[in-house]
Amino acid sequence: MTPPSTNHYVYVFDPIRPELVTDPDSWTEEDEQIGERHAIYLMKGAEEGTVLLAGRALDGIGPAVVIIEADSEIDAQRFMEADPFIAEGLMRASLHPFRAAFMRT
Repeated sequence: MTPPSTNHYVYVFDPIRPELVTDPDSWTEEDEQIGERHAIYLMKGAEEGTVLLAGRALDGIGPAVVIIEADSEIDAQRFMEADPFIAEGLMRASLHPFRAAFMRT
């Protein structure tokens, strides 16, 4: 079953320090605090209906992504840029229009 057409976007993270995804011990106390704010931001986004899915690959190679619903690409860009990982400089991210081809119902 194909989901209805909506304005979905995915942003994919790129860490400023590669070891952030391969070495959990490389996170500083400040990094951890940013991570906590990031998690709260995404939880709030999920509760409000903006965040559809967020997660990361566990192998240190695959991506970390957030899939959101937004009224426009500008709104999606604003949401991404306000994510503490991005706003506080721990990660970079790229935004892409996204359409799920199949979803479990």
